[in-house]
Amino acid sequence: MSVEQQVIARSNQQCELCKSTNNLSIYDVPPSTDKQASNSLYVCDKCKAQLDKKEELDIKHWACLNESMWSEVPTVQVVSWRMLNRLKNESWASDALDMMYLDDDTLAWAKASGDHENSAGVDFHKDSNGTILANGDNVVLIKTLDVKGSSISAKVGTVVKNIRLVADNVEQIEGRVDSQLIVILTKYLRKN
Repeated sequence: MSVEQQVIARSNQQCELCKSTNNLSIYDVPPSTDKQASNSLYVCDKCKAQLDKKEELDIKHWACLNESMWSEVPTVQVVSWRMLNRLKNESWASDALDMMYLDDDTLAWAKASGDHENSAGVDFHKDSNGTILANGDNVVLIKTLDVKGSSISAKVGTVVKNIRLVADNVEQIEGRVDSQLIVILTKYLRKN
């Protein structure tokens, strides 16, 4: 039986966190390096997007943790513990954390990613108008920019196509202006 089949069978074909039966897929729990059923969950798209910080946390959605935190599956316990820590400013999540017990190995795994230290907030690359940017978007400069270390000046209205987001800084993107790859601050552009 494949890893996916094992996880699906264990989950009763529903999200192991919120019990949804729509748009389910395998989620490998970090910092796992090998594909095993013991390192994977079967989750819905909504849970997965919020686990991966690709959308803002829906606090009401995560009330499901009050039930899933009691799962006998260590992987579910780990993810529940991490999410409760991200939501610990909510009184119900703090109370749930106080009640939750993880054995030493499971707790060490839960802490291994460091995700529990993060807040519930999610940082996105946003243009000057607050529109969320994604890799491959086209943007327009709203200010003339002098490119440091070059004689190029990127003029107002210049379209920068197929941008790349700077992974560790939500205030920067990379794009080509006059065939030269430059870093541009998001506050100086808007999505096209």
